[in-house]
Amino acid sequence: MSSSSEKIIIIGAGVVGLSTAVELLQHGYMVEIFDQQQAAKAASWAGGGILSPMYPWKYHSAINQLAKFGKQSYLALNEKLQPITGIDFEIEQGGMLIFDHDQFDLGLNYAQHFHEPEQQAYLVHRHEIQKINSQVNTEIDAAVYFPQLSNIRNPRLTQSLLTYVLQHPHARLHTHTPIQKISIAAARVNAIYDTSGNRYRADQYVIATGAWTAQLMAQFNVHLDIQPVHGQMVLYKTPPKWLPTMCMNNTMYLIPRRDGHIVCGSSTNHFGFHQELHEEISQNIIQSALSLVPELSKFPVVKQWAGLRPGSPTGVPKICKIPQCENAWCNAGHYRNGLVMAPASARLLREQMQGLATWVDASPYQWAG
Repeated sequence: MSSSSEKIIIIGAGVVGLSTAVELLQHGYMVEIFDQQQAAKAASWAGGGILSPMYPWKYHSAINQLAKFGKQSYLALNEKLQPITGIDFEIEQGGMLIFDHDQFDLGLNYAQHFHEPEQQAYLVHRHEIQKINSQVNTEIDAAVYFPQLSNIRNPRLTQSLLTYVLQHPHARLHTHTPIQKISIAAARVNAIYDTSGNRYRADQYVIATGAWTAQLMAQFNVHLDIQPVHGQMVLYKTPPKWLPTMCMNNTMYLIPRRDGHIVCGSSTNHFGFHQELHEEISQNIIQSALSLVPELSKFPVVKQWAGLRPGSPTGVPKICKIPQCENAWCNAGHYRNGLVMAPASARLLREQMQGLATWVDASPYQWAG
């Protein structure tokens, strides 16, 4: 495929869709992007931005195969995009303290067993915890400390990706433009149509619609088990650098931002496509946060929100050609790890589109059979 004259339509303008667009633009393609809502929102905006799967030893190796490139990919991309967009991703390497005793052995051995030096961990006890992060509850007696783990401020990341796309001469973005119909003939997509009946055409098409992907896949007569999974968050405001590390216990986390905001989450519930806040979930997040960092009670909660993750059975996304269609592709189903997997996912998809040998094993992300 010659990129110089190829036009790609991407349906979905979250972090996966925008990362795919940036990857393709930087390799000479023309890109047209559609989103049914506002770009760079939904789960991409709502997440915490940890540049690692939570407890990576619990996840399928295919997830970690892509996630391990997240931090370095974003550092390189931030260096490239910031002079153009004027937006810093604010990647912070504060490390993470994990307090789940039942995860200590797995966490301490993960880096060696899976050859991931960025996941090197150390067992620390009460006095060492206080030296690393003096805000942690003094009653906590032990933790596993991952000093190299980082977080990215995902609203700034997505805004930078969006700004880059908007200024690019070979990109066009349509927001609040739901795609209603995909016209397929002779094993090829020949056009897509929005809800107003407008037609759009390209050489190749990419479905990157997150939690909404299954609905579009049905038009290809393909079943893809992606369900919306509701996740709720609470935001505190403290002085800058007040909380020096990320903290996590029993899948609940605190993520400090550079300016003193602290993101606390997150829940996992199946409420369909409803994104309303639930008071009992908020209180559970708050109580979990205060159990780890009691002094947080002195600061205000400044915002709460919820997003819909693209839940899939294993969390392993589909990054491949759609069955029985020569010019349509999928990049969806990342569940809780879309942000950290997005750069590697975009590269993997682009290499497959170009017919190149892929930089990582592509087989786990294909349709079975």
